[in-house]
Amino acid sequence: MSQVHYELFVRRKAGAQWTLEIASENRAHALQVAEDVLEQGRAVAVRVSKETLDPSSGEYKSIAIFTKGMVDGGKPKKEVEERDPLCVQPADLYTAHARDRIGRLLEGWLNRHKATPFELLHRPDLVEQLEASGTDLQHALQKIAIPEAEARGQTVHEVIRHFQGLVERTVANLMKAFKRGDLPDLDKEGFAKAAERLVADPDRAFLLGAGVAASIAPAANWSEKIARLLDLADAAPQDPRARAAALAAIEQPLAEIIGSRAGMADLLDTKDDLGSTLAAMTRMTGGAAVEALIRIEASVRGCMPELSGTARRLSEWLGGDDFPSVRKAIAERVLTELNGVRRLKPADAEAEIEYLRALAMSLTAAAGRILQAEDIQGAFTTRSKTLLNGDFIESLLGRDRSAHEEIKMLIRLAENVMGAVNKRNAARWLNANISAMRFEKELRQGPDSPVAKLSHLAVLQRSLTRSGLVCEDYQPLCAKLGDIGALIEADSRLLTMLVRAPAPLPHRLTLLAKLAMGEAGPTGPVAEKARVEALKLARDPGSREQLQDSPQTMDLIKTLVGQAA
Repeated sequence: MSQVHYELFVRRKAGAQWTLEIASENRAHALQVAEDVLEQGRAVAVRVSKETLDPSSGEYKSIAIFTKGMVDGGKPKKEVEERDPLCVQPADLYTAHARDRIGRLLEGWLNRHKATPFELLHRPDLVEQLEASGTDLQHALQKIAIPEAEARGQTVHEVIRHFQGLVERTVANLMKAFKRGDLPDLDKEGFAKAAERLVADPDRAFLLGAGVAASIAPAANWSEKIARLLDLADAAPQDPRARAAALAAIEQPLAEIIGSRAGMADLLDTKDDLGSTLAAMTRMTGGAAVEALIRIEASVRGCMPELSGTARRLSEWLGGDDFPSVRKAIAERVLTELNGVRRLKPADAEAEIEYLRALAMSLTAAAGRILQAEDIQGAFTTRSKTLLNGDFIESLLGRDRSAHEEIKMLIRLAENVMGAVNKRNAARWLNANISAMRFEKELRQGPDSPVAKLSHLAVLQRSLTRSGLVCEDYQPLCAKLGDIGALIEADSRLLTMLVRAPAPLPHRLTLLAKLAMGEAGPTGPVAEKARVEALKLARDPGSREQLQDSPQTMDLIKTLVGQAA
């Protein structure tokens, strides 16, 4: 760690102990993760502290800079028997849970060295660098020892001494195997031969892991590491037992790289574009279901980036049954980001809605392979909340849109949010805009013809009924649009002029019928008045002869008569 870094502690439930979640040298990142943890319901309280190294004592001084949630949760009950046991032997540090903890404790150091916890546990050169770094390892032990000691009723010194002994034994085992020449050189021996030779060795996981770690060590970036891992996967032996052991050794570092933001961003080259990153991740793991959706749905096709190079190679591997933990790592990352508060497209609110829709369709099409259906629904319901706050709405509507365009955009938003509460909130935004005097004034005084204005209202009504809002929400909105249509008709006396127009009777009746059925105008007063006028014209004794040569108009009149009956 550097001279200054930031630590995030979380309280999982009321009365629970504070536990370390992450340590980061980036203040903004630590604060963002704190907000994300609360937003996702993974904790009831969070605390971010600033840790400053005191050169004279070699210890860190801590100052809390951010707290939120149930920070006064009271003292926890010590239920030692329910806690997981401490790691007691070197093999315990190689488990997935332990590697995840190591990755969080040494996040800054590992990022600086472009290495994963898996590599640290299997590469003697990395271990030597960590030991030579001075305070990084010492501070990592302090960070894990303090909450462990408090939870178990032990002193911090006792817990640190326990972990120091465990680390020393682990390092000694690794260095002993290295000096004896037990660690395979896959570049010389070949991956397939090494896997077949070691398949019966009880330490095959450790030995093959060391070989894999050494093979990817020369890589300059995360993408190159993934490419080297896939090269090894291509060279895996065909014998079932040896192949399973070989792919398992590859899967661990691959999942760690893919599960990190830095690793995925480097692989996909999407930088800070979260929308494109999630779309590419979904395409990479969605397999045939997502590819089929891309072919038939233009909106999805426009949002899904093309995969190339290493990303395409990885996608081909993930399309099969190999590397399930890699698919799980991607699924967890997608779920975490969707449940978070980061914008998919910070500079383009319209594009954010399109990407959210494309992701929802793609993840639903691949449900069961990437995420379960209930997880998808929950994530998009949570994400929908962020689309209905004032900042996003302001960004979506901008300042240059007409009132009519704003309502169309809000209907589009309502179509794409999930959850009953979110739908209701979208209806409230729509109600505020449709009821505004600005919208009414714009339509009544605008340059369009009365027929065009009524047509616009009819389109808005139909969009509302298809938006997914419940009847109780969209019917009052449609009624308001109908009332505005009545004002427009009254201003122009459109129906009176249409009845008296010199145009042929079939043409007049056709337009009146379309207005009456809500096709050329909004339902409500205008439609009812148009129906009355159309039936009055049709019943005129002189109209029958004129309508004999227009069967389509007669069909429309019959429809109107049927509706009236």
